[in-house]
Amino acid sequence: MLKFDDLKKDLSGLVPVIVQDEATYEVLMLGYQNEEAFNKTLATGLVHFYSRERKKLWLKGETSGNYLRVKAMYTDCDADALLILAQPQGPTCHTGKKSCFFNKIMESGFPKGGFLYYLEDLLRQRKKVNKEGSYTSKLFLEGKDRILKKVAEEAGEFIIASKNKDRREIAYEGADLVFHLMMALVEEDMGLVDIIDELISRRKG
Repeated sequence: MLKFDDLKKDLSGLVPVIVQDEATYEVLMLGYQNEEAFNKTLATGLVHFYSRERKKLWLKGETSGNYLRVKAMYTDCDADALLILAQPQGPTCHTGKKSCFFNKIMESGFPKGGFLYYLEDLLRQRKKVNKEGSYTSKLFLEGKDRILKKVAEEAGEFIIASKNKDRREIAYEGADLVFHLMMALVEEDMGLVDIIDELISRRKG
């Protein structure tokens, strides 16, 4: 395993650290580590940084309770930067946002990465707050049995599309099936991470 001495530091003896959400791969923040912060992170499983402004070690979440629990840690090919995949215990940004990266400079289309988690958050909002004219809000109000009926209907339509070998229809009906399956999960107060955890538990080698 690499040690801090194996990393290339800047003139201040620091290494930049990118933190990503281990579930969605969304970039949460950028910070810096010195040797103490690096070793504390490995020892505790909680992300520590060195504050260049305050000139001291700090545990992310020490005042807010929004800790970053380490799931994996990597270095790049040149060993001059670190990547931490973490499980955030609440919003990462001091503004209350999930990520510190929310000031858009440009965007070409909707980024595919993390879209299903974006959709899941939207579904939770529609369940919590009824939006007039929203199909999703209406379906949540109609209740669990109605949602499950839609899952069954969309599963049948997906099967028919697949049997017909119509790629356009397969994608269309597959999207409907995934959408309503996600609604059913949200109705149970569950989400994609529950499905992913189950799939990971089945991994062999």
